Amino acid sequence: MRILTCTPPWLGLALSLTLSLAARSGYADELKDRILSLRERAEITNQIMEDRLNTVVPQVMRAARIDAWVLIAREYNEDPIVKTMLPATWLNARRRTVLMFIDQGPELGVARMAVARYPVGDLFPGVWNPEQQPDQYERIAQILDEADPDRIALNYSDVYALADGLTYSEQRDFLQALPLRLRDRVVSSEAVAVGWLESRTAAEMTTYKTVMEIAHGIIAEGFSSDVITPGVTSTEDLEWWFRQRVNDLGLQTWFHTSIEVERSDRSKQEIAANNLDPSLLMRGDHVHIDFGISYLNLQTDTQQNAYILREGEMDVPASLQLALQKGNELQDILTSNFQVGRTGNDILLRTRQQALERGIGPIIYTHPIGLHGHAAGTTIGMWDKQEGVPGSGDYAMQPNTAYSIELTALVEIPEWSREPMRMKLEEDGFFDGRQFKYIAPRQTEYHIIRPAN
Repeated sequence: MRILTCTPPWLGLALSLTLSLAARSGYADELKDRILSLRERAEITNQIMEDRLNTVVPQVMRAARIDAWVLIAREYNEDPIVKTMLPATWLNARRRTVLMFIDQGPELGVARMAVARYPVGDLFPGVWNPEQQPDQYERIAQILDEADPDRIALNYSDVYALADGLTYSEQRDFLQALPLRLRDRVVSSEAVAVGWLESRTAAEMTTYKTVMEIAHGIIAEGFSSDVITPGVTSTEDLEWWFRQRVNDLGLQTWFHTSIEVERSDRSKQEIAANNLDPSLLMRGDHVHIDFGISYLNLQTDTQQNAYILREGEMDVPASLQLALQKGNELQDILTSNFQVGRTGNDILLRTRQQALERGIGPIIYTHPIGLHGHAAGTTIGMWDKQEGVPGSGDYAMQPNTAYSIELTALVEIPEWSREPMRMKLEEDGFFDGRQFKYIAPRQTEYHIIRPAN
C-alpha cells in the first residue's frame, strides 16, 4: 500500500501568500493576487519534486519489484515521464537525457543519477564524463553491469501512452550496449511508471487546493453579467474570454475551453420564431463549461453550469435545480464505490446499476488527474464505452490518487424538454484509500447570471 508522506514544513511557508487569500472573492485583481511569480512557483515545484523523488519512487519501484528504472529522452522528443521529473528551470530534455534509479536496498535506498552531459539540476547528479567515456550507452551499460539488477524497467507499455515514451531507436541502442546476461531482465516499466504518475503526496494535495480554488474563481468570474450580455455574447466569445483570462493571469490551459448551451423547448421555439442567432447566449439558457488550467505542475478539469435569468425570474427554475441534485446524486453513487483493489470496470458496472435503480440515466467517464489532465491510472468508463474500458479500466484502484469525477446524468424534466436533460458535471477529488473528498467544494448550486439590461 502506498504511503502518503506528511506535509513538509517548507510548504506551509511557501504557500502562505496564496492560502491567506483563500476566503476572498475570485474576481478581478484579487484573482491575480493569488498567483505566484515564476520564481516562487519554481521554488515550490522543485521542493515538491524532490519530495516525490525521495518518497514516491522507492515506494512504487518496490511495489512493482523493479531494481533499476532507466528513462531515456532526447531533446524535442521527450518521454512524458521524464518531463514530470525535470526541475523548474529545465523546460525540456537536453541532447540525450538519461535518468536512472537503482534500488540499493532498504539501508542505502534508491540512488538516482543522470547519465548525461549535464547534471539535471540538483535532483540528478551527473555520472557520465564524455571526455573519459565518449559512448553514452556504454556508460549506462557499465553502471547496470556493476549494479546487477534482477529487473530493469524501460518506459514501454501497451496500455498507457504516458508510460510508452521510449522510442524505437533508443531501445535498440540501449539493448545493443547492454551485456547479454542482462538483456532478458528488461521489463516494461508500466507498473512503476503509472504508480509514479498517479500517486499524490501531502504536499501536492495542499497545493492542489489552491490550484482548484483559482480555477473555480475564474469560472465564477466568467459566469457573470460582467462578462455575459444576453443576445450579444456568443458561446465562442465566452470560450475565448476564458482562454484570454487564463493567459492574462499568467497561467496556462491544457485544453481549449468548451461552452455548450442546453435550451428548453420554449427557448428553441422563441429563437426559431424570431430568427435569432442560436450561437448567442440568451435569457433562459442553461450554460455549461468544460474548463481546465495548469498551475504548479497540477491540472484541473472542471465542468459546471450556469443559468441566465429570464425577465421576471429571481432564481433558477426548480426543475433545473432538481436536475443538478440528480447530478450530485450520481457523483455520490460513483465515489461511494471507490475501493482499493477494485477495477475501474467494476466500479463502472456497480455505479451504472445503482443509478438506473434510482431513475438516473448514467454516462460515466471519470479519469485520473494530477501531473496530466487525462492521467494514467484507473479509468472508470468513457462516454462511448459504458460497458467497460479494456486495459486502463482493468487497472485496480490505488490509495492516494486523484480523480476527475466526470459524468452526465440524464434527467427527465417534461416541463423543460421532451428530451432528457443532460446534466454534465466534472469535479476533481482525492481518494486516500478509505474515503473520497473533493479538493475544493463541488458545484451544488447554479451560477446565476443576472442580466444588467
